[in-house]
Amino acid sequence: MSDSAWNDPELCAQRDKLIATLQGYGRVAVAYSGGVDSTVVAQAAQHALGERAIAVTAVSESLAEGEREEAEALARQIGIRHRVIRTEEFADPNYLRNNPDRCYFCKSELYGRLSGLLNVLNVDVIASGANLDDSGDHRPGMRAAGEHGVRHPLQECGLTKADVRALARAWGLPTWDKPATPCLSSRIAYGEEVTAERVRMIDQAEQWLREHDLRLLRVRYHKGDLARIEVPLEELPRLAAPDVRGELVRAFRALGFKYVTLDLEGFRSGSLNALIPIQILERPIAAKV
Repeated sequence: MSDSAWNDPELCAQRDKLIATLQGYGRVAVAYSGGVDSTVVAQAAQHALGERAIAVTAVSESLAEGEREEAEALARQIGIRHRVIRTEEFADPNYLRNNPDRCYFCKSELYGRLSGLLNVLNVDVIASGANLDDSGDHRPGMRAAGEHGVRHPLQECGLTKADVRALARAWGLPTWDKPATPCLSSRIAYGEEVTAERVRMIDQAEQWLREHDLRLLRVRYHKGDLARIEVPLEELPRLAAPDVRGELVRAFRALGFKYVTLDLEGFRSGSLNALIPIQILERPIAAKV
């Protein structure tokens, strides 16, 4: 990172505010996935707190291949202490049922385990990577965060996704332009059961697309082992070309998909949320059973 990266006074002010906010937390455990948001929080926490900060990465069947290794490498680059823990959301029937509140049970598992480790980790506060843009989407996991006293420093500093990416670039973080990588279970249509086999199919299908030079993508799982592929509109003709299309269909069927489709609307984050009835969005999240 060069000093010229910080020539923007507004960016410097955002950096300084974020660092000061984290200093005010005391000892911090960052819920750290290796995505750009949590990586920026981890970088700021290291600047703010040094050895009083630790990044904690949760691994389970819903973590895409290579994400753990990338998070570990980034933590080493930042210089922050790093710990990997195992979460067991796949043991929770509420999670596997895959209703629109699935993320609540996932985050309850994560933050519950982190809360139970506060003394072991020697920290006072759990910090997430939620940014200001996250407050406007369907995110039942934010309720779980509130129940466990999780702090959201990016939101508290008024930082949007664009702000976070600018900070990451200035800090020289290689993931500054990394596409969002939500958990693999989020690709499964609501109401279709989450299983280890289905997330494996999705992960390997998305890896196949990345190996064919696609970067922004989703493979959505729908009833009947149907794959709905979302890529930017300009990439659709390439995937629909006869030679690529045939190879793609053969590869996806070998993974377990019976039907392979291209979404003509192209890539868009959270497209499955558009299918949630407004009555469900307005309804309180069910309690654990």
